[in-house]
Amino acid sequence: MAYVISDSCVSCGACEGECPVSAISAGDTQYVIDADACIDCGACAAVCPTDSISAE
Repeated sequence: MAYVISDSCVSCGACEGECPVSAISAGDTQYVIDADACIDCGACAAVCPTDSISAE
């Protein structure tokens, strides 16, 4: 089960640097998580200031 980023993402970028497998990248309007690369560690969710990241 991968993590997902909701529409409440403000594109601050805090999550991108926390991902140990580089599964997070900047999308057109917000950051996105590559579900195939995500290892479900939750590091990104822990640093998200808007609580926009959750388990799928």
